[in-house]
Amino acid sequence: MSQALLETYAHTFAELTPETVDQLCTLVSEQVHFRDPFNDIHGPDALRHLLQDMFARAGRPRFEVKDIVWHEHSGTGWLGWYFSTDLPVIGLLQVEGCSRIAFDNEGHVKEHLDYWDSAPIYLQLPFIGRLLRRIRNRISSQS
Repeated sequence: MSQALLETYAHTFAELTPETVDQLCTLVSEQVHFRDPFNDIHGPDALRHLLQDMFARAGRPRFEVKDIVWHEHSGTGWLGWYFSTDLPVIGLLQVEGCSRIAFDNEGHVKEHLDYWDSAPIYLQLPFIGRLLRRIRNRISSQS
C-alpha cells in the first residue's frame, strides 16, 4: 500500500458531501471496520448509513485534514483533522482528532478508527453537562 492511497482517501473524506458518500464507500473494503467514540460498525453499507445520517442530523459538517502520515513498515496511516458542525441542543461543535487508517491487500480501507475527545459534547448537554462540569471542577488541578 502507499502514501498515495492514504492521500486519496484523506482528500475524499475532507471533501465529503451527501453526494460523495458513495464515492468514499468505493474506497473501503467489504469488511471495513469504522469506530469512533459513538459508533462501532462493519461494512460499507453501515458506513454509508452512518455518513448519510450525519448529513441529515448535523448542520454543515466539515472535515479539514491537517496531517497525513504514512507508515510504510506497518502499512497504516494516520490523519490529523478538525471537524466542525452544528448540532441540535448543543450548537457549534468543533473537534480535533486523528484517524488510524489500515488497508487490505487490494488497496481498500479495511479499518478507520477515529480518536477524539467526546467530552465537549457531553459537557454541553443541558442536564448531564452541568453535573459533569461540577465533577470536572472538583477534580481539576486548578480547583
